[in-house]
Amino acid sequence: MISVYITFRDEPEARSIARHLLEKRLIACANIFPVKSMFWWQGKVTDEQEVAMLAKAPKRNFGRIKDEVRKLHSYEVPCIVSLPVEHKDEDFSKWVEGETQP
Repeated sequence: MISVYITFRDEPEARSIARHLLEKRLIACANIFPVKSMFWWQGKVTDEQEVAMLAKAPKRNFGRIKDEVRKLHSYEVPCIVSLPVEHKDEDFSKWVEGETQP
């Protein structure tokens, strides 16, 4: 199991992409929350309000998640990173697996 961290311009975009990933059964769930981000972009430090999503999925789905997010995301270079889950509740892991079956 992995957690996939993705940042977005706003909540409507995050919700739309989360729903898309859920409907394709690539993720089992998504948590969406506001974040304050600072980063380098086009030669200067940028300070922006963004929305982040933390989605739970089987590790095998990361490539497809990344591809689907890139197709729909408004950013030129979206943050899409996989975070390994080393310690997890087995019942939760089984739920994630079950909810991501076609």
